[in-house]
Amino acid sequence: MPRGGRKGGHKGRVRTYTSPEEIDAQMKEEKERKKHEQEQEEAGAAPNDLAEEKLPGSGSEDSDDENSLRRRAGVEGLIEIENPNRVAQKSKKVTQIEVDEPRQLSRREREEIEKQKAKERYMKMHLAGKTDQAKADLARLAIIKKQREDAAKKKEEEKKAKDAAAAAARGINPFAMK
Repeated sequence: MPRGGRKGGHKGRVRTYTSPEEIDAQMKEEKERKKHEQEQEEAGAAPNDLAEEKLPGSGSEDSDDENSLRRRAGVEGLIEIENPNRVAQKSKKVTQIEVDEPRQLSRREREEIEKQKAKERYMKMHLAGKTDQAKADLARLAIIKKQREDAAKKKEEEKKAKDAAAAAARGINPFAMK
């Protein structure tokens, strides 16, 4: 059951209705206002001039101020916010941007550049054979070259021995005895 019980309406407000007389009076006022505006236009005064006559001291200064301030939505217009962390975005004109000035790098960009330079220095030293890994690689390479040379010599000796055995076998041909 609602808070007000069965009798009360929503939030306890009393409903008010506009009487037909009030509606007629509002319609008459509206027609008179439109008629007055048309007469002013015919007389040569623009509707903008009426606004300036009604508001004393309004001029181009006010319109400039209104354009510079952004329109606030909701409660923002009622409450002034004093937040030091909130920074309003300011747009720069093309003439204010300095192209010649070196751009400030972020921490990540600086670290990335330093990392690339360190890698290049390491590769130069590695190719020159000055790093521990390069020395180990060269030692391993020397061992492999020596093993390959020994294997090549052994293979050559086996080939010579096989050729000699084949030559000896050709001299004594068992099929030639017939």
